[in-house]
Amino acid sequence: MIASSCRVLFNFRVGRVLKFTCTYVALKPLNHHLPLLGHCDYRVLSYSVNMDGRRHKRSGVDHNNKLNLVWRPVSKLSTQVSSNEECSVVEVTDKLEEEVHSCSSTKISSAQDDIEMASAVTEATKLTTCSSASQDNEEDKGLEGETVLLTEKHSISVEVGASLHRFIRGKGGSTQKMIEDETGVKIKIPLSNKKDSIIIEGLSSESVSRASEKMQAIIDEAVKSPSLDYSHFISLPLAIHPELVDKLVNFQNSILGITDSSQGENLDGGSNEDDSNNEDEDQKLKKGSDVAVELKAEPSKSPTLSDLGIEKSIFIKPKTFHLTVLMLKLWNKDRVHAATEVLQSISSEVMEALDNRALSIRLKGLNCMRGSFAKAGVLYAPVEEIGNEGRLMRACQVIIDAFVKAGLVLEKDANQKLKLHATVMKARHGQRNQKRKFSTFDARGIYKQYGSEEWGEYLIREAHLSQRFVYDDKGYYHCCASIPFPEICK
Repeated sequence: MIASSCRVLFNFRVGRVLKFTCTYVALKPLNHHLPLLGHCDYRVLSYSVNMDGRRHKRSGVDHNNKLNLVWRPVSKLSTQVSSNEECSVVEVTDKLEEEVHSCSSTKISSAQDDIEMASAVTEATKLTTCSSASQDNEEDKGLEGETVLLTEKHSISVEVGASLHRFIRGKGGSTQKMIEDETGVKIKIPLSNKKDSIIIEGLSSESVSRASEKMQAIIDEAVKSPSLDYSHFISLPLAIHPELVDKLVNFQNSILGITDSSQGENLDGGSNEDDSNNEDEDQKLKKGSDVAVELKAEPSKSPTLSDLGIEKSIFIKPKTFHLTVLMLKLWNKDRVHAATEVLQSISSEVMEALDNRALSIRLKGLNCMRGSFAKAGVLYAPVEEIGNEGRLMRACQVIIDAFVKAGLVLEKDANQKLKLHATVMKARHGQRNQKRKFSTFDARGIYKQYGSEEWGEYLIREAHLSQRFVYDDKGYYHCCASIPFPEICK
């Protein structure tokens, strides 16, 4: 009878072990938490039994005639779950064997067969448990990999100058949306004009590359378009000579009929480089004097400056007076950096073209470009090299050739013949939303009065990579890079 009781009790315990094992596997922690937390808490069961009227305590808990399972912490690990589960099963099995042995010292032999049977069952259970855990791990890893695949993103940053963002965006965002729909990417264009980087995000590197190629094609077309202004140019500064700046201020004051010196100083605020309208100034000019423009007409019928197309905005800022060697479209920081390196790298070649001797020019008279004096587009002072040795043109050609070789010059600009001139007046462009063509102004009266003006002789001291629409504290164009010219005559 004792043997039968032990066998019943043992079978009952084995059943509980199997039940415990399944429950434990079902409650194991999910692997997809591992990357987030860095570790998992694993727990096994502590138990207490009362057998043959004797009470045993485990973990400080008192139980009567039944097996109670209590979770207790074992360790914190980031390794595979299967190893912990195997240890916990072996631990419980060993304790069950000890209790069966203590059931009756006289019936060990009769219970030995049952223990061997239970051991076999336990081994089978461990194999099943490990297999289940391994399978679960593989499933979890598979799900984990699938989740990463669905959320993985590819992105690149494309340096595109702020002046080109409007071409990528398109009217009402139409161009941007077209690229996104065709390639399945998301294009992020910065709102600030001071940021150049455009971000392209997609679910594959192929889609991102296709979007980048489409953007590059749009940029290539935009650069060739007259809708995109030149951003930089190579200049030979003349405004470094204060006496020349004063002559230009007096020239403008005389034509506009300004006698107040304070108003004359404010002329520096005007610029032919922006398309903004100054309505208040235009109204003043309509009522202004026409003494500087002498036309054969009755005094009462003399045209106003506005009728002649003459207004403050068409005068060059005296503090930006210069000679232009080459116009450039540098639409991102990389191209600006490349242009800086090109200019600095040819300093010695420019010196050789100048024979390492100082170079001076003479400005005399006025002439017009793009039309007649009656319908002038540009009014300028002709440039004459003192000595007529051609050194200035040779130095300019060295600069042009270097920038063309570096791929920084548009084809149409590279093919143009250089004609150095000092612009004093330039008719304004039409508004951006209109056709880009020059208006004109009547310069006949101006030429009659200043056609033989002696502007003076001036030393060329340096060449600049200048940025348009940006000025330094002296009022000249922002200098990105410069190279010196010789200042000593030999």
